[in-house]
Amino acid sequence: MLKNQTGKKLNIYVPDYVVFDLETTGINCMTDQVIEIAGIKVQDGMVAGEFSTLVNPGIPIPDAASSVNEIYDDMVADSPDFETALKDFMDFAGDSVLVGHNIHRFDMRFIWRDSRKYWGQTIGNDYIDTLPIAQMYLPQLSHHTLSTLAWHYGVYSGEAHRALADCRMNQQIFECLREEMEHPATEVKICPRCGGFLKKRNGRYGVFWGCTGYPECKYTQNI
Repeated sequence: MLKNQTGKKLNIYVPDYVVFDLETTGINCMTDQVIEIAGIKVQDGMVAGEFSTLVNPGIPIPDAASSVNEIYDDMVADSPDFETALKDFMDFAGDSVLVGHNIHRFDMRFIWRDSRKYWGQTIGNDYIDTLPIAQMYLPQLSHHTLSTLAWHYGVYSGEAHRALADCRMNQQIFECLREEMEHPATEVKICPRCGGFLKKRNGRYGVFWGCTGYPECKYTQNI
């Protein structure tokens, strides 16, 4: 849904959501373009629908990007532009909470940028990033990539680095993380100011709880 400001980043489990993923021409959210968008709608924890489309970015796809996602210029030549694809996706998602892996620093920035460019407003859906959730609730893992989490939970990874396949994998991982969030093995504290996670930090006067949203959120709490 379009609003004048972006939605809130949540660190909770919700039973109704749309998990989504983008493939792009590169990792620069200022200059690169979307070449695929996919989503899976979940209601009461069960898959209720899927959305997927390639996108014509209007520029050549760099070889470095194609080597990762195996999407090439000829594949997107007859695909819709991202204005059309994003509208179709948001019609599919509605006002659902959006879920994805590393979306706070990557995917959301692309759709925020382009929705402002196309319509003068931004995507206002609240969203959940499974990367910091996995980092907080699974500290024993040395890495928290989608593939690592899939291996940890025994989730079939399928055709990794294509948007719909990554959505299917991430949806199963989010449901697995639900158990971690409901029964955490270690102490987890939530920032009362922004809803982010608090992490133990060393300061001038000893150890304290600091928000992982720093510097945007400067909340601290004594131990």
